[in-house]
Amino acid sequence: MLNQQEISDRLELMDLMVRYAHAVDTRSWTTFDDLFTADAIIDYTAFGGSVGTVAETKAYLASVMPGFPGSQHLISNPMLAIDGDTATGRTMCFNPMVVARPDGDPGEPRVFFCGLWYLDTFRRTADGWRIAGRSEEKSWVHNMGQAFGGQD
Repeated sequence: MLNQQEISDRLELMDLMVRYAHAVDTRSWTTFDDLFTADAIIDYTAFGGSVGTVAETKAYLASVMPGFPGSQHLISNPMLAIDGDTATGRTMCFNPMVVARPDGDPGEPRVFFCGLWYLDTFRRTADGWRIAGRSEEKSWVHNMGQAFGGQD
C-alpha cells in the first residue's frame, strides 16, 4: 500500500513529466531550467538527436524544432520507482510531429508518428523534484521519412 508521501511524490513526478511535454510542444526552452537539475544529461540519440547538458539541449531544440511546426508529446503509463530523494522512471510517449515542407513544395504537411519510452532518473531538490537524467528508447516510427535520421 502506498503511503501519503509516495502518493505525493508520484503526483509531483507525473506533473514534472507533463510540464516537460508542454515545454517542448510550446517551445518554452527557458522552462527546462525548472525541470532539470543543473547537472542533468539529456540523451536524444535514439532518434538521431543530441546528447548533452540542459544548456546544450535547449540550444539543440531551438535549432531543430522550427522544422517541425507542430508536435504533441503525449505521455502515459509511468512506471516509477521511488527511493527516498531519488527515483527512476520509464514512461511511454506517443509523439506525432508535423514536418515543414520545403519552400515551393505543394501539398499537405507531412505528419509522422513516434512511439518511445522516456528513461529518467529524478532527484528531489530544495525546489522539488527535477529530472537528473533523461534518455529516449525508440519503440517504433511511422511515416518518418528522413526526419531524425529515419528512412522512407
